[in-house]
Amino acid sequence: MTESASPYISHPRIIVLGVQPGTPPFRIVEIDGQVVGEATTLTDVLRTAAAHGITVHDLDDPEQVRWVGGDKFTWMPH
Repeated sequence: MTESASPYISHPRIIVLGVQPGTPPFRIVEIDGQVVGEATTLTDVLRTAAAHGITVHDLDDPEQVRWVGGDKFTWMPH
């Protein structure tokens, strides 16, 4: 008999979507499933989180932040 195991998928409160073209390029930030703003820098992500009462201790922790379409260093479109 085989057991079916489902992989654990984290559901962080903060999701930073891929880079959007603009002057300057930006990334959309979602918190708890709601679009809450745009970020042009890593600092903007931290400020937005803080404004919503979230302290981010580790930007590389997928339990805290999910980076879509790049990582925390991706701020220019490909």
